[in-house]
Amino acid sequence: MAQEVEYITREETTMARLFILARRLRTDHRGQDMIEYALLAAALAVVVAGFLPPTIMPAITTIFSKVVSGFNAS
Repeated sequence: MAQEVEYITREETTMARLFILARRLRTDHRGQDMIEYALLAAALAVVVAGFLPPTIMPAITTIFSKVVSGFNAS
């Protein structure tokens, strides 16, 4: 009696790896708090920027530009 051999294709292996990665990402909750705090800070910044008078905005833009250039330098 001949035994059938089933070969796994490269596409099936890739799909299996993607499925495992998706399952791992769905169940992994590390860093969730940091993302929530970042979203909260961004929403707060948008709300505050909406209430600031236009005369203050150039000064704030300058400050943010310096902060961003500091991040880009490192």
